[in-house]
Amino acid sequence: MNPADYARHIADLVAAIPDDPQIPRAAALFTRALDRGGVIQAFGSGHSEATAMEIAGRAGGLVPTNKLALRDIVLYGGADPAELERYDLERDPGLARRILDLAPVRDEDLFVIISNSGVNGVVVELAALVKERGHDLIAITSLAHSTGVPSRHPSGRKLFELADVVLDNRAPRGDAVLPLPEGGAVGAVSTITSALLVQLVVTEAVRDLVKVGRTPPVYLSANVPEGDAHNLALEARYAGRIRRGG
Repeated sequence: MNPADYARHIADLVAAIPDDPQIPRAAALFTRALDRGGVIQAFGSGHSEATAMEIAGRAGGLVPTNKLALRDIVLYGGADPAELERYDLERDPGLARRILDLAPVRDEDLFVIISNSGVNGVVVELAALVKERGHDLIAITSLAHSTGVPSRHPSGRKLFELADVVLDNRAPRGDAVLPLPEGGAVGAVSTITSALLVQLVVTEAVRDLVKVGRTPPVYLSANVPEGDAHNLALEARYAGRIRRGG
């Protein structure tokens, strides 16, 4: 259980992931959505919310992005905050429609749903609803984990089976890579590799926009003097469609 082994494992993944042929396909869906005036709607529950935050509202990222979250049922739907304390919250398919119906979504929007396992009820149901409503869908998931465990959705489906493009974060079943002497493992992979996938897709999409002479709507850091004015001017173009609270 050597931390250097973990670092080497991550380094090998970081070196290999940029060659994934699904990255240009995902970037093409990003540029298609932006060309149509769409917003990228990102959802992840549990630690996958960190990857949704990598998409929506961060310096160097795209402005027309919106993060959906389990807590939206409280922040925007008025539900009892105690509902968020349920241990099995992300396994409940019924939450998906509630979250989606509260979201400022238009037909031209693209969805990115992140789930390492890709089997819990809320992510599978959300993916199914997104496709029923005609949206393009990118999944970020671990194919090794998802194909190795049963679905928790009544349909038996999994996130990767519903997506137009699947980005494999290459995490192993259970996510962690350094085995412990008495079972289990330490050293999770998915947050690091999923963030890398997001940044590669965004970078490629922005490059494509620049190549055709478009100025990409990209955030500056709010912690540089010109950041606020720049960002607020861009956000005004998407008033009512992107949320930065919660």
